[in-house]
Amino acid sequence: MALPDAGALPPLTPDEVRRYSRHLILPEVGVEGQRRLKQARVLCVGAGGLGSPAAMYLAAAGVGTLGLVDFDVVDLSNLQRQLLHGTGDVGRSKLASAIDRLHAINPHLHVEPHHTALTSANALDLMHGYHVILDGTDNFPTRYLVNDACVLLRKPNAFGSIFRFEGQASVFGVEGGPCYRCLYPEPPPPGLVPSCAEAGVLGVLPGIIGTIQATETIKLLLGIGQPLIGRFLVFEALRMRFRELTLRRDPECPVCGDHPTVTALIDYEQFCGVSPAALAPGPATASPGAPVPAPDITPKALHDWMAAGTPLVVVDVREPQEWDICHLPGAVLIPLGELPQRIGELNPAVPVVCQCRSGIRSARAAQFLRLQGFQDVRNLTGGILAWADEVDPTVPKY
Repeated sequence: MALPDAGALPPLTPDEVRRYSRHLILPEVGVEGQRRLKQARVLCVGAGGLGSPAAMYLAAAGVGTLGLVDFDVVDLSNLQRQLLHGTGDVGRSKLASAIDRLHAINPHLHVEPHHTALTSANALDLMHGYHVILDGTDNFPTRYLVNDACVLLRKPNAFGSIFRFEGQASVFGVEGGPCYRCLYPEPPPPGLVPSCAEAGVLGVLPGIIGTIQATETIKLLLGIGQPLIGRFLVFEALRMRFRELTLRRDPECPVCGDHPTVTALIDYEQFCGVSPAALAPGPATASPGAPVPAPDITPKALHDWMAAGTPLVVVDVREPQEWDICHLPGAVLIPLGELPQRIGELNPAVPVVCQCRSGIRSARAAQFLRLQGFQDVRNLTGGILAWADEVDPTVPKY
C-alpha cells in the first residue's frame, strides 16, 4: 500500500476543520495534508510505553485509522509510563483500555484492534493494509520480525527503543535506506541486554521517544521534512543530549541488501536464541556435550525446604536496588554480573537455589554454576514474583 496520495482524499467536516485548525494554517500541512492524514492507516505494534504517546498523538493529529497489535493486560507497574491506561484499567485488556482513551481524544478516529502476538505466521497479513508501521516493541525477536516484514512489504518502519535513561529512534525499511539489520545484523546473546522489567526505565523516556516516532510517522504520511532515514537518533536523558549517527544501507544485508538471503519471515525466537526450549530443564533438550540447564524448584517446594531447615543457600542475582524493594528471608545478594568474581563465596557442597525477579536471570546463573562444577543447583521458577503469588502475598511485586 503506497502512502496516501491526492487522489480521492476524504473531505474534512466542519468539526474537523475546527479540531485541526492549527494544522490547516501550516503551509506544510494545509487542508490537503490533513485530508491525507484522514486517509492514512498506521499500525502500532504494541500499546505499551512507546505505543501510548505515539498512538495518542497520532489520534490527536487526525490519522484516520490506527491499528493496534497487543495481547497483554494492564498491570499496575505499567502506569508509571504507559499513559494510554489508568488506574481503573488495571486488569483490563490493553486494547480495550487504549480504544477508550483514543476515542476520548478523538472520536473521529477508527481503531482496528488486533488482539494477538505478532508472529512470523501473521505479520505480513496484519501489516499489509497499513501505510506506516510504528514499532513499539520491547524485545529482539519482535523487533527483527517487524523490520523484516516491513522490508518485504516495502513499508516504512518508524522505529523506537528505550532502556533505562536512553532512547533511540530511526526510520527503517524505506527504499534505498537502511534497515534495522544494517545496524544490528545479529541480535545480542540472550541475556546480555536485560529487559526494562529487569533494568528499569525512566517513566518519561517513552513519552519522548514515542512522540518522535509519531512525528516521523506524520512526516512520512505527508511527505514533508527530512525523516530519520539513514540517521539514527540517540537520546540521553541524564545528560539531556541528542546525538545523531549516520547509517547506510549495507549491500550485504541479508534482508535489504543487493542479494538478500532472507526472502520470507523466519523463526525469530530461534534466531535470537530465546526459544523456550533453551531454558527447559532436563537433558532431553540438550545436544550431546552441551551443558544441561539446572532443574527448577517451585516457590512452594522452596518454602517447604526452608521451613524444614534443609541446608541450602538462596542466591539472589538481582541488582541492589531490586533487593531494596523486596527479598527472600536468608537470601544472599550476588548480582548476576558479579557472580563470576564472587563464586568463591559459595560452597559447592551446599545446595544452591538461584533466584531473580521472574526466573530468567537466575536460570542463567544456575547454568553458570553448573558449568563451574556445582552439582546441586536449582532455579526458582517464576522468581520472587511467583513467590509473592504462591507463598507470601505481602512481598511487593514490581
